[in-house]
This record gives sequence, structure tokens and C-alpha cells, in this order.
Amino acid sequence: MIAPRIPRQVGQLAPSVLAILLIVTPGLAADDSNEAWAALVKGGHVAVIRHGNAPPGYGGDPPGFRFDDCKTQRNLDDMGREQARALGEAFRKHGVRVDRIMASPVCRCQETGQLMAVGSVETSWDLLPDTGPSPVRFLALKEMVSSWRGPGTLVLVTHALTVNPLAGFLPSQAETVVLQPAPDNPRGGSLVGRIAPPQ
Repeated sequence: MIAPRIPRQVGQLAPSVLAILLIVTPGLAADDSNEAWAALVKGGHVAVIRHGNAPPGYGGDPPGFRFDDCKTQRNLDDMGREQARALGEAFRKHGVRVDRIMASPVCRCQETGQLMAVGSVETSWDLLPDTGPSPVRFLALKEMVSSWRGPGTLVLVTHALTVNPLAGFLPSQAETVVLQPAPDNPRGGSLVGRIAPPQ
């Protein structure tokens, strides 16, 4: 089965991911945030959210990871749970209509989506990062993003390595990346803006 190999392979990427995050993650501008919220309020856009704070935060899961047992995974801490609740509150405060929310099957993503309390959370394996040479999951995710028409917002709760091919960077934990669906775009959507993690 492919699924059990995912955590080990993702975990092996952890040092590289940390180095990239420290070097190339761009700063967030207020204008980005304003444009991002305006797009979400308008509807027809996609909010891609990296799960809330889950120490140590640079990727990977402990040895013995199992999808069916959260105790074997890297999970949200108190800060991550508060971030998830704050994300949901921010969506409500801004008046964002969420038509659909989907999350990776990993527990930290599921819990982030559930604590946001903006809708019933669906599980999608396409929100896990690809680990082999073929970008099967990315192609499915690209189709998911490019074909979204609303009228409200599609929320996807996922991992930094899943967001990277969509947006071109690795987001911080609890950061929201807003995309405008674009079928002709090789990434599936164009970047509207970024919303910094709740403080």
C-alpha cells in the first residue's frame, strides 16, 4: 500500500523543508491580506490553509505513523487549536460564505478544519503531498482548484508540501493562501493574496 510510506518519506524531507522555509518564504503584506479577504467575501475563490501549529512544525511524523490512530501522529498543540478556532472566527467576522471544506486525512488537518467550525469537514487524499515521481495528487488537486465556481468559498486544509506546487512557496502553519481558479494556469489558480496566521 502507498499510504503507509507517505509519513516516512515526508519526514525525510523535513530538514530540507525547514531550510527552504527559513530562506524563501516571502513576508506577508497587509495589502495581500486585504485583497485575500475581499476575494473570499466575493466568493468563487479557494482558501488553502496549512494546518495549525503542530510541533516541531517543520514536517514529518513520528516513526510508527498510522492514519487510523492520531496518537501516532504529530498533532496540534494548544496554540494550533487556538489558531484553528481563530481562523473560523475570522471567516465569520469577515462574512465569508464557505460552501465546502475539505481536509487531508492526517489528524492535524482534520482537527484544524473541525475547530474552524465553518462547515462539515470532508476528507480528501488528494490533499496529501505527492511522494513519488508522478504528480497524481497534485493533478487531482489542481483540477479541484481550477474547476471551483462557488458561489461561496472552497476551503482546503492541508500541508506545506501540498500548497507549494499550487502557490510556489511553503506557507507557515495556520497561514491561508487565497487562489482564484484559473483552468489555463499550470498551477490551477492564480495567487490573490495571503493571510498571516492568527496571533
